[in-house]
Amino acid sequence: MGEFTGFTQSGLNFLQALRQNNNKEWFDENREIYQEHLLEPMRKLVEDLSQDMVIIDDLFETRPAIGKTISRMHRDTRFSHDKSIYRCNLWLTFKRSRKNWTDAPVYFFEFGQDWWRYGLGYYSASKTTMDLFRQQLLKKPAEFLKMAKCIEPNFTIEGDSYKRPLIKDQDPALAAWYNKKSFALMSSHRDMEPVLSSEVVGILRRDFQRIAPLYQMLIGIEGMKKNQLPLGEE
Repeated sequence: MGEFTGFTQSGLNFLQALRQNNNKEWFDENREIYQEHLLEPMRKLVEDLSQDMVIIDDLFETRPAIGKTISRMHRDTRFSHDKSIYRCNLWLTFKRSRKNWTDAPVYFFEFGQDWWRYGLGYYSASKTTMDLFRQQLLKKPAEFLKMAKCIEPNFTIEGDSYKRPLIKDQDPALAAWYNKKSFALMSSHRDMEPVLSSEVVGILRRDFQRIAPLYQMLIGIEGMKKNQLPLGEE
């Protein structure tokens, strides 16, 4: 087990200072702080969560490595107006490997100097994914809304919506999902104490498991896509 005991104030201070000193020279001079106070704790956090996550999906990538479950610090600036070399935040993800599916739901935990958040969703769901998702909502709306209560009380549905409702006079509870172009469930926080202790492990374990029914629905949609089932078929 990783035995995660929390990130440190030194790690958070590193992220704050990196924002003001976003260059290779400063990062190299302070690399040991990054490795000891950010990267190593993140590896332990991944290890502590992995056993619970493979119960949800045994195809999850769980190796505690950069580029597998842990974010890189270097930014890809080729298509960005922001040319900062390094990110000032870190995240972990639990997702299936690219060889299984490329457009699939992802569990995540992310934090910066003075904030943290976690949840489940898509980086950017494809139109095919969202069309199939909406199809499932319409087939059994009451059943979906009952299952979707798993997000209460602390998750919100984030993501851009269509400007005009796709279905007129739809139940608002269903429309909140149905009109999304892509979405993620998000639980956002400013109190950093849980991140500075092992408390965050229990929080993530509990809430990741609690929203697992929604994950299972979404990964089922990936199965439909993989098997190339046309819309309207089981």
